[in-house]
Amino acid sequence: MKLEYRQAVTEDAELLVNIYNASFYDDYVRYGSCPGYGRTKEMMEESISKYLKHIILCDNEPIGCISCIKLENGVYEVGCLCVIPEYQGKGIGTQAIQFVKTSYEDWVKFTLVTPIDKKENVKFYTEKCGFRIESTERDGNVELFRFVTER
Repeated sequence: MKLEYRQAVTEDAELLVNIYNASFYDDYVRYGSCPGYGRTKEMMEESISKYLKHIILCDNEPIGCISCIKLENGVYEVGCLCVIPEYQGKGIGTQAIQFVKTSYEDWVKFTLVTPIDKKENVKFYTEKCGFRIESTERDGNVELFRFVTER
C-alpha cells in the first residue's frame, strides 16, 4: 500500500465532494447533519480556496483528504481528515497527521474538533496521533471535543 499526498486544486472539487460524502455519510445519518456531508461543488471550490487540502492517494487511487488552515503563527487547525470507509482502520489517518506535521515545519500547535460521542475518533486522536482533549464546545446539536497537540 503506497500512500501519497497531492495538493487539491479547484478542479478537484467534485472528487472531494464524493470523498467527503462517502466518508461522512454515517455522521450525517447519526447526527442529522454534518458539515462535511452534502456540500455542493461550489461550496467545495470555496473551501479549497480557504483551506490547504491534500488528497490522500493509496496506490494512485484518491481515498481521502486532510486539510488545514493557519490560525496564527505556528498554530494550525485540522479542518478535515477523512478516509473513505473501505480504507479506514489501516493507519492512513495516522500517516496523514504525520504528513501535516512534517509539511508545516513552523508548527507549534495543531487543533481540531470531533464529536464527543465518537469514541473511535477520540481513541484515534489521543492514542494514535498524540492529541489531548483541551475543551468542549458545541456545533448545533452536536457536542465536540477540542483536541490539541503541541511540540
